Amino acid sequence: MYIVKDLPPQIEQARLDLLVKAEPATIGHTLHMGFMDIGMRGILPDMRIAGTAVTARQPGPDCTMIHYALGQVRPGDVLVIDRCGDHRHAATGGAVAYAARCAGLRGIVLDGVVSDLGELRQFGVPVWARGVSTVTCKHLDLGGEFCTPVSCGGVTVCPGDAILADENGVLVLNPSLIETAANEAIRLQNEEKTLFARLDKGEKMPDISGATKRVLARMVRG
Repeated sequence: MYIVKDLPPQIEQARLDLLVKAEPATIGHTLHMGFMDIGMRGILPDMRIAGTAVTARQPGPDCTMIHYALGQVRPGDVLVIDRCGDHRHAATGGAVAYAARCAGLRGIVLDGVVSDLGELRQFGVPVWARGVSTVTCKHLDLGGEFCTPVSCGGVTVCPGDAILADENGVLVLNPSLIETAANEAIRLQNEEKTLFARLDKGEKMPDISGATKRVLARMVRG
């Protein structure tokens, strides 16, 4: 059986342009939820994307729903794929990546494994996955879901969520939090530049952060 829901509204590009200026790891200084687990790794280095989540649930060795999704996605979307725990069958390879590029997908986040690493890099579609496999999916007509809430990287992803991802990991964010999270992260990133300048002038990290003062206040001398 296939369950197919309508595409979510896309997040406005101006808001995504703001979000992509923030590093997921910097947002990690202020938020604790929405971060996919450390097994989700970027295939392409030095890459950061922000886009609207469009979801698919594809069980086992099948690829039918993923191919269907590639015909529905819009430029700027991020396809988030729930593999229902399958980490053996590669559900994204060269052909899927090429189709994704032609569709204008901003990226693919796959809770499973991929194949054709050379082609993934060649076609330049940012992909996050758990690893690589030479065993690939087939058209087996096992059913699946499109644009329903899914689980990916230990996080629930709803169609229309904001996805922010770079080589450090993937963040799923309710669109209502974009401005707050992004602006605070950008502020912290600018503060870090000031920190570097102070370190260049010879100041010590614990003196700047206050660690020296805190340790001295509670230190027990031997």
